[in-house]
Amino acid sequence: MAPKNKPIVARKLNLDKDYSTITPMIILGIETSCDDTCASIVKATGRKNPTFEILSNVRSSQIDIHQEFGGVVPNLAARAHVENMNPVLIKAFKDTGLNISKGKSGIDLIAVTSHPGLIPCLLIGTNVARTLAWLWEKPIIGVNHLKGHIYANWITSQDTTIKYPAISLVVSGGHTQLILMKKRDDFKIIGETRDDAAGEAFDKVAKLLGLPFPGGPPVSKAAEKGNPEKYPFTPPMLASNNYDFSFSGLKTAVLYLVQGLTKNNKRLTKKQIYDISASFQYAITRVLVVKTIRAGKQYKAKTVILGGGVAANKELKKKMRHAIEKELPKATPLFPSPGMAVDNAAMIAIAGYFEYIAGKAKTWRDIKARAVV
Repeated sequence: MAPKNKPIVARKLNLDKDYSTITPMIILGIETSCDDTCASIVKATGRKNPTFEILSNVRSSQIDIHQEFGGVVPNLAARAHVENMNPVLIKAFKDTGLNISKGKSGIDLIAVTSHPGLIPCLLIGTNVARTLAWLWEKPIIGVNHLKGHIYANWITSQDTTIKYPAISLVVSGGHTQLILMKKRDDFKIIGETRDDAAGEAFDKVAKLLGLPFPGGPPVSKAAEKGNPEKYPFTPPMLASNNYDFSFSGLKTAVLYLVQGLTKNNKRLTKKQIYDISASFQYAITRVLVVKTIRAGKQYKAKTVILGGGVAANKELKKKMRHAIEKELPKATPLFPSPGMAVDNAAMIAIAGYFEYIAGKAKTWRDIKARAVV
C-alpha cells in the first residue's frame, strides 16, 4: 500500500512576540509584477528614521522574449519567471554570503509585490514568497508596487531629509499617477491616466517608428538627434482643471503622422524618426512636468519625488529639475538613480519594511495577488 501523504501543518507565528524588537532587520524582497524577475536582500536599521543598505539586488530581464511582440505577453512572462526565480534567488543570497541550510536563511522579513501588476506574473512571486515565509517561519508583507517606486528614492536619501507634504509622480510602463504624501505612509492619488500610461505610450510609439522594445530608452536616444518643434503635437490634457493624464490621443497622432509620411510604400528616414521622437517626447514630458508643478504649488510641496521606469528619462529629469528650481524654489527634487527607477526588488524590500514598522506584518496565509491597486 502506498504511503499516505502527510498534510501540511500550518505553522503558528506570533508576530509581535517574535519580531517586534529585531533591529537591524535583513529583508528579502521579491518582484515579479511584469517581465523582470527580481530578488534583493536589504539591511534596514532603525524604526523612527530608518536607513537602508542593499546587500544584493538581482534582476533578470525578459526583453529578448517579448521583443518580437513589441510588448509583454503575460503567460510568456510568467513562464520565464518560473525558470528564472530559482537562479535569481540563489545569486541574491550568494552575493550577500548568507547561508541557506536546514530550513534557515538569516532572513527576518519577506516582502513581495502583491499588486498591481499582471496576475500570471504576480502569482509566481507571491507563491514563492509565501512558500519561503512558511518554510522559514517568517513574517511577510504584500507590497504595493507603486509605493515601491516611490520608496526607491530612500536608498539615496536619508529619511530625515525628506520633507512633507510631498508630491510624487509615478510614471512607468503600466502606471502614471500623481500622489500627495502628507507624511511618509500617507498616500492619496490626486491624478492618474485615463488610458495608456506614459511608458506604454513610449513603447507603442517606438513600435510605430521601428525602434526596439522597451520603447523608452530608444525613443529618448533618437530624440537627442531630433527637432522637438518639427511636429507640434499637442500635450494632452494640459489645460484640464484636474491632475489626470491621457496619452492614447498622442499615440494616435503619431500613428496618423507616420501613416501620412509612409504613403506609397515610403519608409521613414532617420531624420524623420529623430524628429518624431523628439516631438513626441517634448509633448509627453511637458504635460508630466506642468501637472506635477501645478500640484506642487496647490499643495505647497516641500519635496517633489519621481518614481518608475520613465523617471530614468533624461529629458524628463532635466525639465522637472529646471521647473522645480524656477517655480518651486523651496522644494527639494528627489529622483531615483537609473538602476532604482526600473523594476527591482530592493524598492520592494524597503516598502515592506515601512509596512512592517507600521504594524502590517502578515503570515503566509494572508498574502494574495491582485491586478489592481
